[in-house]
Amino acid sequence: MTSPDTPGLAGLRPRLPSPVQEAADDRFERRGVRLLLKRDDLIHPELIGNKWRKLAPNLAAADGRTVVTFGGAWSNHLRATAAAGRLLGIPTVGVVRGDELAGRPLNPSLARCAADGMRLHFADRASYRRKSEAGVLAGLLRAADAEDAYVVPEGGSNAQAVRGCRELGAELRDRADVVAVACGTGGTLAGLAAGLAPGQRALGVPVLKGGFLAAGTEALQREAFGGRRGDWDMDDRFHFGGYARVPGELDAFAADFEQRHGLPVERLYVAKLLYGLVTLADEGAFPRGTTVAAVITGRPFPDPA
Repeated sequence: MTSPDTPGLAGLRPRLPSPVQEAADDRFERRGVRLLLKRDDLIHPELIGNKWRKLAPNLAAADGRTVVTFGGAWSNHLRATAAAGRLLGIPTVGVVRGDELAGRPLNPSLARCAADGMRLHFADRASYRRKSEAGVLAGLLRAADAEDAYVVPEGGSNAQAVRGCRELGAELRDRADVVAVACGTGGTLAGLAAGLAPGQRALGVPVLKGGFLAAGTEALQREAFGGRRGDWDMDDRFHFGGYARVPGELDAFAADFEQRHGLPVERLYVAKLLYGLVTLADEGAFPRGTTVAAVITGRPFPDPA
């Protein structure tokens, strides 16, 4: 990855390019499909996976200013931003969805943010939904006492982040026929697809229900590159009811995958991606001889000891 060339970011010493590991798995092998794991979870102990790729260019653009961003009560993005702020000495503010959470004990995820120095501001859900509107955003920033801050959108997906994620595709050029990634906002998929070589295909597995991510991904590519880039599509059958929904079937699948491959499987994103790929292989969606790379974008939280 072409990381922003600033002393602070260089001092974080990311492991790039991230490793690619082959995973021998009979569920793929019996279909003549080869499975690779792109271990973006090993990029950095605290800024893992697509969080590094999205945040690094935004932190460089912030140039030491306070960074304000948005997320739910269990947001991986909020935790990564808070950790980056601590590591780089940059003040951070997290606008959290749900003013009913104010005054309550913090859950482990938000407690980690606070311990890393992030100042938390709880916004009512109606305002939070409209945070992309200029007037509403200005009001949220005033309420959070962060009017002069550098704003990073929810999930970290903006033009800078998409261009950062293009390096993920570049690292996988000619390594796989299909590269698959779990999607929350579409930013990682947008950049990944742009970085792949002709003939390669990117596959997004949305973790939220609603079927709206394709349009959002196209919009991010237009913002970053001026138009649609790369060959990509989505399969939105594997959200298991929506974000943060982890029913017993999915948890059991993830535990089995961990046992098979010694890979800690993050439940909200990675488990849904891997479940989707196993299902697609069983359906015969990948022709024999296909190499599929699964991007491992995160680790379980709390991190295993």
